[in-house]
Amino acid sequence: MPSNTRETRVQIMFDEEELAAIDDWRFSQRMPSRAAAVRKLLRLGMQAAKLPMDPKTRSKDFGIVRDDDPDEI
Repeated sequence: MPSNTRETRVQIMFDEEELAAIDDWRFSQRMPSRAAAVRKLLRLGMQAAKLPMDPKTRSKDFGIVRDDDPDEI
């Protein structure tokens, strides 16, 4: 069973558009905090995406808002 204490902090940088998308989702889902929303989104993403990772993929290749697909968050 997971512990309710969170002892490790992870810093994530977002641009303004990505942060707005997270906040919009958070408020639509009535999440209590931005951190709770990010944890929930991570959990949902990990459950949904079981894709093999290309070892050449870089951090900058991962974004929240994409210009090439308007259906993505």
